Amino acid sequence: MTTTTQRAPRLGTPGPTGARVSPRLVDAAVLLGFAVAAFLIYRPLWLDLGHGYLANSVQDQNMWEWFFAVTADSVAKLENPLFSALQNHPLGVNLMANTVMLGIGVPLAPVTLLFGPTVTWALALTGGLAATAAAWYWVLSRHLVGTRVGAAIGAAFAGFAPPIISHANAHPNFVVLFVLPFIVLRLVKLARGEHVVRGGVLLGLLVAYQVFLGEEPLLIMATTLAVFAMAYALMRPEQAIAMAKPLAAGLGVAAAVSLALVAVPLWWQFFGPQSYRSLEHGLRGNDAAAFTAFATESLAGGPESASELSMNRTEENAFFGWPLVLLMLVVTVGLWRVVVARALAVAMLGMAWLSTGVLLVVDGTATSVPGPWLLLFDAPLFESVLESRFALGCVPLIGVLLAMATERVLRWVAAPDWRYAARIVWFSALTFALVPVIPTELEVRQREDTPAFFTAGSWRDYVRPGGSVVVVPLPDAGDADALHWQVETGLEFPLAEGYFVGPATDGRGTYGAVRRPTSVLLEDVAEDGVAATVSKEQRVDVLRDLRYWKADVMVLPVRTPNQQPLRDTVERLLGRPPHVVRDVWVWDTSDLTRPHG
Repeated sequence: MTTTTQRAPRLGTPGPTGARVSPRLVDAAVLLGFAVAAFLIYRPLWLDLGHGYLANSVQDQNMWEWFFAVTADSVAKLENPLFSALQNHPLGVNLMANTVMLGIGVPLAPVTLLFGPTVTWALALTGGLAATAAAWYWVLSRHLVGTRVGAAIGAAFAGFAPPIISHANAHPNFVVLFVLPFIVLRLVKLARGEHVVRGGVLLGLLVAYQVFLGEEPLLIMATTLAVFAMAYALMRPEQAIAMAKPLAAGLGVAAAVSLALVAVPLWWQFFGPQSYRSLEHGLRGNDAAAFTAFATESLAGGPESASELSMNRTEENAFFGWPLVLLMLVVTVGLWRVVVARALAVAMLGMAWLSTGVLLVVDGTATSVPGPWLLLFDAPLFESVLESRFALGCVPLIGVLLAMATERVLRWVAAPDWRYAARIVWFSALTFALVPVIPTELEVRQREDTPAFFTAGSWRDYVRPGGSVVVVPLPDAGDADALHWQVETGLEFPLAEGYFVGPATDGRGTYGAVRRPTSVLLEDVAEDGVAATVSKEQRVDVLRDLRYWKADVMVLPVRTPNQQPLRDTVERLLGRPPHVVRDVWVWDTSDLTRPHG
């Protein structure tokens, strides 16, 4: 019978039977597991890169592939990667004010140029999931917890949690998060007073790189860390004061380094051409019931499990499931005496509450309980963020708490029978809480072929330098297939309007271009399926709009839904019939926009 002072063996050290597990072997197995898991989630996409399209991405896959293609084209031509005139002609698009992710698009430019942006899209998403989990595993296992088993569990959750998988349908900026764990690590080291100047330089470099991966995740992480720091400072004020001096010095160095690297891009983003002040989304807080519900892309979820509690399938920002919520309450109580764990738990609850918005809503019923978002919703930077996304700050906090709790169970000093019983109970609880939220593979649909009018180069017979193509109806956030057609032709012609974020007439951000009368009319026809009775004023409008767009040609693919009323409407607007070129209806408008050309 062993004594109660015997400690549970660590991985990589001899156990009771003298067996030894190589730490490197464990690391390799864990990292391979992350890579395989990420691939399985995107398996349908990888098996059909030619026509596969993530079904729940709506139009975002078209937009992101366009971003990657334009970035690679800018790199190849040594042009400014912060701006493009290929959409929203003739005004163009401020790419830095969009989620263009230069931190991925530039390094992967050779991949994009050789294999196309769909491969880059799939690689960024798959690699982002695996790399984020791997980064958390490295930080946890080397610096925060003393057991690789706990680190692997915490990292797996941080990389593959339900909110992350929801964004994995369409938002690589919320999937490629592998820099954030290292930012956390540098902050921890600075708080300990380790290598303040060097640590500050490294932190500044990491922050600058994260700006080019995604500013919104950086803001959410900074908010999460601020809540944690405040909680810890209230619990241990003396230690917090001692940490403040080296942390402040390191942050000063980091700010100087990062600002030197991102000053020009940030100036371009906020003050350059086609910049905007803020991007309003309205009140979009999480329903409290969402935290205990199951996400669409989880083992216990389904097509309707989250539909009543979220904006769409890419914004299921809570949905941790009631078993995990219950387990985290137990973990919070169990680790309450550990100050760091207590501060983590307070931050977790704080971020969850922040994400509920200005008023707490429970299962669709608004209460009178105000939320902390009342203090932030109109603050600079915060005013452009969906408040429901602040629940993403809970993800790494839960991962770290799971890792700490696992370490505590594995290191518990007790008689063998009690140790084994505790482990059985703990890992059974983990299974009960985590198996229901295991991600399922993402749904992929077939993307339609690009019209032969574009792929065969027939458009060249109509579009001259400085002119643009007007697709009927014009591309926007609801239908951005034209961006894919443009990419398929090598980005050789500009499009009128498009799908991006740019300034509205009041200077605030809006999705897509400021709509012209003709684009609004054609959108109405496309939605209603009824040809418009065209007025004299509308004929004047279309001539004005075509000249504004510098449109050389209007194109209506024959497979477009409601193409007959759309064709009739354009024919009435222009007073001329179209002609068929391959698989599109074409109106040559160059004589209207360039009468003296």
